[in-house]
Amino acid sequence: MRNALLRYRVMAYLVGTLLVVLTCVGLPLKYFYDDDRVVLWTAIPHGWLYMVLLITAFDLGRRAKWSLWRLLAIALAGTVPFLSFVAERSATRDVREKLARAEAATSAPIASVPLPAAEGDGTAAVAPVPDRPTV
Repeated sequence: MRNALLRYRVMAYLVGTLLVVLTCVGLPLKYFYDDDRVVLWTAIPHGWLYMVLLITAFDLGRRAKWSLWRLLAIALAGTVPFLSFVAERSATRDVREKLARAEAATSAPIASVPLPAAEGDGTAAVAPVPDRPTV
């Protein structure tokens, strides 16, 4: 899930940056100064990269077991300037919490139970026994 999170974060930053440049620089230049070069060089890449963002968000959402509503909110955040950065932080926090819980569950301490004494030596061996069922 870490790699899926990294892919999503990179795409969210790219798409968000292009959208901010498009709306804060490109559109004013186009409509006030009749110069559409910035729009041309940011709108098309933003559109294509937004499609890649949707794929990476779906992949991360599937791995993180997000609800459909959360996945839609994350996906739509790429269409509103600055909101993709907020959604990225929210998604990163959620996934990191899930990863921390999963790591804590797998690294839980293992209890020890004495085994019957081996014949002749009078000592008991100790074997690890998990305190929860393993899957």
